[in-house]
Amino acid sequence: MPIGILALKVGMTQVFDAKGNAEPVTVLQAGPCPVLQIRTKEKDGYDAVQVGFLDKSRKRATRAERGHVSGELSSKRRERIKQGGTSDTMTAKADCEPQKFIREFRLEGPATVAVGAKLTVGEVFKDGQKVDVIGTTKGRGYTGTMKRWNFAGLPASHGAKKNHRSVGSTSSLASNRGFGRPKKGKKMPGQYGAERVTTRNLEVVSIDAENNVILIRGSVPGHNNGLVMIRPSNKVKRTGK
Repeated sequence: MPIGILALKVGMTQVFDAKGNAEPVTVLQAGPCPVLQIRTKEKDGYDAVQVGFLDKSRKRATRAERGHVSGELSSKRRERIKQGGTSDTMTAKADCEPQKFIREFRLEGPATVAVGAKLTVGEVFKDGQKVDVIGTTKGRGYTGTMKRWNFAGLPASHGAKKNHRSVGSTSSLASNRGFGRPKKGKKMPGQYGAERVTTRNLEVVSIDAENNVILIRGSVPGHNNGLVMIRPSNKVKRTGK
């Protein structure tokens, strides 16, 4: 799978195409994303590219975060490697500022980019391309079944007294006699949202490479200023054969 990019969700708006049709789009501030590390199948068991997004203040970054992107920090391990004369085996560093967000994109083969390269939205994607957007949905707290599972509720009249938004029957006595416990997976009240969701097969409407902005048709998971991952879609259209 080709490399993706990290972005911040700015918000939603609408644009007009060449025929004058209004298209709802989500505006994303995508990249640039420096390549921090290359995963290989020989060393790590899989091929992937680790990228970062948004510079982090060195004052707020830990020593491990600074050392992950820069080779200037001294350490006992680095000194031992230099004394042993095997400094060429040390992991390459991106030589950039510490990054706030770091994610990996799995690949089907060896990476074609080097550590330290910067990925821009104009290089990774093009207009009309299908992409998948991965993000964390809005957290809605502890909710009832009508909001969480879109239940219709009980009747508002004819004997239904003060339980219009009730869950209803939860036991399984009707289907399994003598088994009074609810079945696993029963739709019940609980935590709603704040989970990782992938919206697949969205279309790239336009790309502003100069300002690192990408417009994607439709909505993407998460709130404004939320972090999302954009990758080329791997959804294959069935031909019916």
